[in-house]
Amino acid sequence: MEDRNPGPAGIKALLTPGQRILGLDLGTKTIGLAISDMRWTLASPLYTIKRTKFTQDARELLEVCAREKIGALVLGLPVEMDGTEGKRCQSTRQFTANLRPLTDLPVGYWDERLSTAAVQRMMIDEMDMSRKKRAANVDKAAAAYILQGFLDAMART
Repeated sequence: MEDRNPGPAGIKALLTPGQRILGLDLGTKTIGLAISDMRWTLASPLYTIKRTKFTQDARELLEVCAREKIGALVLGLPVEMDGTEGKRCQSTRQFTANLRPLTDLPVGYWDERLSTAAVQRMMIDEMDMSRKKRAANVDKAAAAYILQGFLDAMART
């Protein structure tokens, strides 16, 4: 049986030249999106989807996938600090399960522990960004942080 949630090496094996990877930071109100370059080395923030109903969220997500030549998705997995999977992980896995009938794209997960905190700290310390600007950018920046971790792991395979 094929692995429906491959890791970095599995995703790398499934991609073809010219495809990109889309990173997602799923929240209850928004979905932050980030995109890889075509060499799968650099993640860049794309934009944030304001969540409504799953069908609308999925439609917008799949439109991005078609437009940007996406070959795989990477979702941040909000693992608890002790390494266990709680309700937020279940919600992320359920999102993937709901998406499966709509697309054949492989879906990988990446541990997103502390990603939002790291991004916020960077926005404050290194970019001196106002609270309002941070709020507008944190989700897509967190998606880029998650995707970059996955891309770095892919490069080591």
